[in-house]
Amino acid sequence: MGFICGFSVATGAAARLVSGYDSFGNICGQKNAKLEGIPNSGMDHTHRKYVFFLDPCNLDLINRKIKSVALCVAACPRQELKTLSDVQKFADVNGSALCSYTLKPSEYTIPSKASGVCPKLPVPASAPIPFFHRCAPVNISCYAKFAEALITFVSDNSVLHRLISGVMTSKEIILGLCLLSLVLSMILMVIIRYISRVLVWIVTVLVILGSLGGTGVLWWLYAKQRKSPKETVIPEQLQIAEDNLRALLIYAISATVFTVILFLIMLVMRKRVALTIALFHVAGKVFIHLPLLVFQPFWTFFALVLFWAYWIMTLLFLGTAGSAVQNEQGFVEFRVSGPLQYMWWYHVVGLIWISEFILACQQMTVAGAVVTYYFTRDKRNLPFTPILASVSRLIRYHLGTVAKGSFIITLVKIPRMILMYLHSQLKGKENACARCVLKSCICCLWCLEKCLNYLNQNAYTATAINSTNFCTSAKDAFVILVENALRVAAINTVGDFMLFLGKVLIVCSTGLAGIMLLNYQQDYTVWVLPLIIVCLFAFLVAHCFLSIYEMVVDVLFLCFAIDTKYNDGSPGREFYMDKVLMEFVENSRKAMKEAGKGGVADARELKPMLKKR
Repeated sequence: MGFICGFSVATGAAARLVSGYDSFGNICGQKNAKLEGIPNSGMDHTHRKYVFFLDPCNLDLINRKIKSVALCVAACPRQELKTLSDVQKFADVNGSALCSYTLKPSEYTIPSKASGVCPKLPVPASAPIPFFHRCAPVNISCYAKFAEALITFVSDNSVLHRLISGVMTSKEIILGLCLLSLVLSMILMVIIRYISRVLVWIVTVLVILGSLGGTGVLWWLYAKQRKSPKETVIPEQLQIAEDNLRALLIYAISATVFTVILFLIMLVMRKRVALTIALFHVAGKVFIHLPLLVFQPFWTFFALVLFWAYWIMTLLFLGTAGSAVQNEQGFVEFRVSGPLQYMWWYHVVGLIWISEFILACQQMTVAGAVVTYYFTRDKRNLPFTPILASVSRLIRYHLGTVAKGSFIITLVKIPRMILMYLHSQLKGKENACARCVLKSCICCLWCLEKCLNYLNQNAYTATAINSTNFCTSAKDAFVILVENALRVAAINTVGDFMLFLGKVLIVCSTGLAGIMLLNYQQDYTVWVLPLIIVCLFAFLVAHCFLSIYEMVVDVLFLCFAIDTKYNDGSPGREFYMDKVLMEFVENSRKAMKEAGKGGVADARELKPMLKKR
């Protein structure tokens, strides 16, 4: 990535991108060297700082460029020039020649000489684009072929005007509601700690009652329709009624099977739900001892924005990099030849890989801090800033682990994106079989990506615990997850559903506050768009905060699994876990003793990741 950026800047792309260049390869605003075989090159444009297009409205969307001769000029025409006399007068007054370099301003009014080398009339009023020194038409209706539909919609659609005015007049309310969603997210993370026990059981009961209710309604509808007299049904509708009855029977049987399976799963996992409750409770304590965890999404987002800005800027540099080549019209284009022309492919791969790398750094940082908290017996002896200590360990020891994990995700994500692109390009052209295969491949790759993401996150936790490399950590984490499959299922179903309800709660609360505030705003009547903006922002904020909470819970579970295997609470092998988790272990022991089994709770499910050193 550094080589690509350096190459694009070193080959003059930065100057050509910022200052612009004419159709003869001259960079505006500076002296230029002569290009062999290209006329009008090597000119001194020190006083000509702006790029002017003779026909700025002639766009080539396929090649993403303006199909027009470009010249370097001293100033952009701020007012419309309707005739060649106006163009000549503009050159005399402003010293800015808008026709070809070979034509003197005194010859502008001679039609035979001005044909094809002077701008298309009328010349639209234009202004320089900030920082990029291009003369752009002030009135975008100039691009009528491409913008006519949009301009007509904007100018004629009164609903759109009301929506935009609603956003502009309620910007203070929108900002206040966004801050409210931020505060609610922080408060919810604290509340979950204290009501986790009640909330989990409420969610579990509601899911069971909802399944039972849905199944009962389906059977009731089936019984009601079956008892309805068929004599009153006309012959044409009799077949339809029988098909509906058969469909209701299938739905009712499917719902019954689903409910029975769900009930059995809940019955088997009821003891493991207690572990989910304990982990959520301890996660709340983690945020009290490590308050900087709350701000982790901000730093990650800031790092991503900086990288994306760098990536876009380098991509723009690449677009103007390379050697000067004369095209069919005799004008200069800059192209990269040889293997270097495929650099932008690697640049795209770098976008995915480094974005995943930044997210993986967040996961490793959180895992390191939570592991430090868990395995410190006396919480008063915690480092002053466990987050910074975790970042330091990441930079010194674990960057390779994070890079490898993010690269594996990239290897899966790129084929999926290629298949999605092919699917969008072939929409309506491929046959049903090909469409089904394509969608199946996309779905399988998506599932694989999600599984690898989850495994990677646990591998980072194993690395933080044992300081092993990525492959060893991934293997150890996978063994622990498989041997604790029921517990993992309980945490990832009940826990994730709880956090999803938390996101819904924040969005609904913010939306309700928005409705109450916007209802008193009388400056406009349509406040749908401001409300949508607020709700989307609230969901994004809630997702960022609660995803950190979910990450902490997953890290705590892996630490708990290691702790219960290495230690049994006896002298010299005391548990590291919190008192809440210790109560869960003791309750499990008592339950097993009453059943006549004895031993450590669920010891058969927990095996060591490494031999004790």
